[in-house]
Amino acid sequence: MDSNSSHVSFIGIVDFTEDARWVYCSESVQDLLGWEPRDLINRPSLELVHPDEFAQVRKMHYDTIKQDKAATLAYLRMRHKDPCKGYILCSITRTVCQNVLVGSVSFATPGPRAMHNNSTAQEVTVITQSAKDFEFRKWNDPNPMPPCPILAPPGRGRSLSDPASVEPSPPMRFSPLPEQSSRTALILDRFSERCTIYYCSNDSLVHTSAAMGRSFFDFVMPRHEDLVRNWIDVVKGWGVNERGQPSDGGFGFGKFALCVKGRDSSLKVDTPPSRARRSPPMNNTNSRTRSHSHRDLTSPLPVGDYNRPPAPGEEIIVDAIFSAHSDGLMAIIRKASSS
Repeated sequence: MDSNSSHVSFIGIVDFTEDARWVYCSESVQDLLGWEPRDLINRPSLELVHPDEFAQVRKMHYDTIKQDKAATLAYLRMRHKDPCKGYILCSITRTVCQNVLVGSVSFATPGPRAMHNNSTAQEVTVITQSAKDFEFRKWNDPNPMPPCPILAPPGRGRSLSDPASVEPSPPMRFSPLPEQSSRTALILDRFSERCTIYYCSNDSLVHTSAAMGRSFFDFVMPRHEDLVRNWIDVVKGWGVNERGQPSDGGFGFGKFALCVKGRDSSLKVDTPPSRARRSPPMNNTNSRTRSHSHRDLTSPLPVGDYNRPPAPGEEIIVDAIFSAHSDGLMAIIRKASSS
């Protein structure tokens, strides 16, 4: 595999069918796997999976949908178009967005970037066993070593990626799989300050026709625009490979006020400073935990975001997952709970 292709990631979207057919692929798929997007659209993504891993990957696809998962990561092999290059060990991310799975594919290598990406994921699954070394413990994970000399009880203390730890499950039924959480995936231009929206997965929160071609910040309420811009700058910084080129960089999580109908973010609005919630004392356990978590981009929202009823259709507080990739940025949003 040439050195250039080993440093890219592409954005991919597949449907809920048992074949996980491609709905969207960004251009960098050609750099990584040799295929052009037009080669793959409407084709089963599972036909690129290594035959030895097909059953596990198909079950992972099913479980991801049924359990409505978000910000998950897996290591598996995918077939390159050039037979001489065989199967490429890839890092795959997945989030359920209503009726599709949205994620990315990148070349998997051990090192600091893999460690960072693993630490920001909600779940890590290792299917290709040569990637076992990519796993590592997170803060607060249970101790994987049983106390000596007592052995761990059967079914306990095993890795989630260990095939022997998989419990028998009922047969998979893909027809039909219901729509899941009303998340909306937006793909943004990472190379412009406007972060232009060039893909919107559904109309659950914003209308696709209103969003396409507009700045992402048109859909961020003015009082949170600077905050969200800072988050995106952070995620862009994570999404840089060892050569300083745009690539993948894990997940960032935040919460902001979505401007449902959109606005003109090029017109700057002077808003009075709002009172932020008082932070807990620095010696508070929760405070220490949050300050050391590089996954959490959330900053305190102004008091009243939940208490003041917005004008009809004006705004919605949303949870957001941000990630950077070679071809663009992804912002996955859903309506936040008030708790």
